[in-house]
Amino acid sequence: MKKTIKSFIKNQTVLFIAIIAMLITCIIIPPDDNYLEYFNFTTLATLFCTLSVVNAFADIHIFEIISKAIIVRLKNLRRATFGIVFITFFGSMILANDMALLTFLPLGYYLLKNTDNKQYMAYVFILQNIAANLGGMLTPFGNPQNLYLYSYYNIDTVKFMAIMFRPFIVSTIVIIILCLFVKPVPLVLKNNNKYFLNLPKTVIYSFLFIFSILIVLRIFPYVLGTGIITLLLIVMDRHAIKTVNYPLILTFCAFFVFSGNMARIPEVHMLFNKILPIDTLFFGILSCQFISNVPSAVLLSHFTNDYASLLPAVNIGGLGTLIASLASLITFSEYRKHKPDDIRSYITKFSIINFAFVMLLFITCKIH
Repeated sequence: MKKTIKSFIKNQTVLFIAIIAMLITCIIIPPDDNYLEYFNFTTLATLFCTLSVVNAFADIHIFEIISKAIIVRLKNLRRATFGIVFITFFGSMILANDMALLTFLPLGYYLLKNTDNKQYMAYVFILQNIAANLGGMLTPFGNPQNLYLYSYYNIDTVKFMAIMFRPFIVSTIVIIILCLFVKPVPLVLKNNNKYFLNLPKTVIYSFLFIFSILIVLRIFPYVLGTGIITLLLIVMDRHAIKTVNYPLILTFCAFFVFSGNMARIPEVHMLFNKILPIDTLFFGILSCQFISNVPSAVLLSHFTNDYASLLPAVNIGGLGTLIASLASLITFSEYRKHKPDDIRSYITKFSIINFAFVMLLFITCKIH
């Protein structure tokens, strides 16, 4: 039993924290009929749909096929780093940041391992992590916190992208500069696993993916859309349904309850009402460093209508500490799996690069 609990805490740190936080607030605010109002079911449904379809794509190796085709043509390590990082960067816009990392981190490892360049793994993984967090900031469905705030505040899509455009451009430029620090040594792949395109499934999943985007954009009803996507995937690929990141969805549920209860505690309500108007951007970023960006978005949304500041705050705030975003924990877990003896060095490099980004983007958003 103890081993099971330790394993759960180790593998699902954010969910564990969310559950503990939820239970503490449930003692202060006992369950009642108002609890049902905490849940944003549109957010939960669209998150499930997007993750399910992405899993279906992963099961037919479409991402490996596309990525390998690009990287094989890049020929040297610097170009390959550009390829890996920017596949992750643009992939996060449509796959969400955590799924982009789950898909493309193994690709980075595969390339570095099979070309005897594992010494660059920490640097490339950190750039992929930053690319996933910041690339996804431009679109409503690029990051889970975006999806939530987009739905919660009913933000216009054009307005959403306009708010995030400046930090997105600055992030893109800096990531390009950091990729240039990798040496342009020639690449020779030792292993070349071949995957063949499953055209019928690729076409069908592409339609389902477009369908899930229409649900995110509120063009199609989420209840009907979720039902259609779920039924089709049960028939075509049950594994895609089984392997959805349910802990992420449960984390959302736990923090819906946590933030809903927090908003009903008078002292907390007074505190956030006082400090958020002072500087929503700063306190939003600071909150992410301790309770992660997704729960920060859920919690702080109850205390401010300044979504133009909160939105960049919970995207920029995803950088910084290892617990600032689920994506960072995914990257750390993947790196630890491959290089368990190099953790201290990784955390040092991670912290320096991440906090440099946080400060730069904070200044960027403050300039009017």
